[in-house]
Amino acid sequence: MKKWLIPLILPALLSCETTPDEGFYQTTHIEKGEIDSYQLPRHAINDVVKGLAYQMLTSSSFVNAKTPVAVASFVDLKDLETTNWLGNQLAESFVHELQRHGLVVIDFKTTGHIRVTKKGDYVFSRDWQELPERQIIDYVVSGTMVEQEDGVLVNARMIGIQSKVVVATAQSFIPAWVLGDEMNHSEKVKMKDGMIIRDNTMLHNDERAVIIQN
Repeated sequence: MKKWLIPLILPALLSCETTPDEGFYQTTHIEKGEIDSYQLPRHAINDVVKGLAYQMLTSSSFVNAKTPVAVASFVDLKDLETTNWLGNQLAESFVHELQRHGLVVIDFKTTGHIRVTKKGDYVFSRDWQELPERQIIDYVVSGTMVEQEDGVLVNARMIGIQSKVVVATAQSFIPAWVLGDEMNHSEKVKMKDGMIIRDNTMLHNDERAVIIQN
């Protein structure tokens, strides 16, 4: 009797295994679907990124578990060289989500040493001179933000760092109430010729600001 059970049970067990053709991350995010941004609580930026990551991973066919991926700040669509707290937070949340789904995420802001100071100990830097000159990165995840009257439209994409080919995209809308009061006081900062430039909304309430008229 036992000899007859073995051939019957073995195919059943094999059918439950994940085949290589199914993709390495399909089983890891199968419990996560699209995120309804209009059902989110306040300050739930991480939930928005969960939905963006789900869209991106289901549409990408080039990235696998051995592909080095980096994440850059999301920028203002108007000039592509401006970001704010939201753009940086989206990037940080993407690092978590992509790593959680099994991708190899490269944190290119890691210096490779620990800088010990009286105020704290640091391993990250935004000074390019402190970072390694060469890093192994095949794809980069970033995107744009478009501020609208009732929220922010986010467009994310995964791009081949050498080919410039877009291999995956995602889009979501973040309502104003999810961002809370931060949306009205978001600090927009950009660099030009080594100087920090702040936009007019920041200068509006500054007593030192001078109105220049033609």
